[in-house]
Amino acid sequence: MHTNSSRITLSVAGFLMISLATSLYPAKSSRSSGGDTPITVVIDAGHGGHDRGGIPGQRVAEKDMTLDVALRLKNILSANGYNVVMTRSTDVFVPLGGRVAIANSYRNAVFVCIHFNATGRSGASGIETYFYSRESLPLASAIHYYVAGGAPSENRGVRRRGYYVLRKTSIPAVLVECGFLTNPTEAAYAQSGSYRQKLAEEIAAGIRGRNSVGSGFGSTRVATAESIPLQPYMDQTKVTSSKKTSSKRSHKKSARKKKSSSKRSDSEASAASSNREG
Repeated sequence: MHTNSSRITLSVAGFLMISLATSLYPAKSSRSSGGDTPITVVIDAGHGGHDRGGIPGQRVAEKDMTLDVALRLKNILSANGYNVVMTRSTDVFVPLGGRVAIANSYRNAVFVCIHFNATGRSGASGIETYFYSRESLPLASAIHYYVAGGAPSENRGVRRRGYYVLRKTSIPAVLVECGFLTNPTEAAYAQSGSYRQKLAEEIAAGIRGRNSVGSGFGSTRVATAESIPLQPYMDQTKVTSSKKTSSKRSHKKSARKKKSSSKRSDSEASAASSNREG
């Protein structure tokens, strides 16, 4: 009888300990692949409002494609327990500074800017992902790994460049170019709802797997079930000496031109830069 009482006492004690542990350490129902805890994701749909994006005469408006992918991405991440913040949810224009201010108002967050490419050469194609800070490279690697791997387009790689929205953000930030809308084939892809959904799903997979990016110093870059390979990248923030010399020569030539011509060139360059990023 005494033995049975002891067993009952131990069983009750064990049950109480398990109950206490459960209350102190509740199960994380929204954990994602790679053991990632959901955080805040600031999604930036490129362009908007009067800014169509792309190049003059482009048939498919970039601002519409980016917003659609962004909204799909929001739905996916929200369903997985992430706190999602949109820089725009409708067809409105948000200045670059406003987009950055929104991103920087969150600490435990990442910033994902969605764009589509454009060029005067219709044969240009492919997926490319941009980052600037070293802290952003794992995020860029993971997103590019999934998006480029899941798209039937050329892999144009990960690139480091000082775009305003990447340079000015204080949290990990990337800009994803989801294909060329000036390429007939990729433009057709982009206009398909199922393809835009696929893009959103791959970007979401990259966000979830950003903490599973392996070291670039290992002997292999092959992904395993536990890791995603760190992508090699092109640093486009540096200018070689030959380019500097060429730039100086060009500057001397342009100095001989009329002031009106110089002002026009400056305004065009500024507009091109704004369209490319915002």
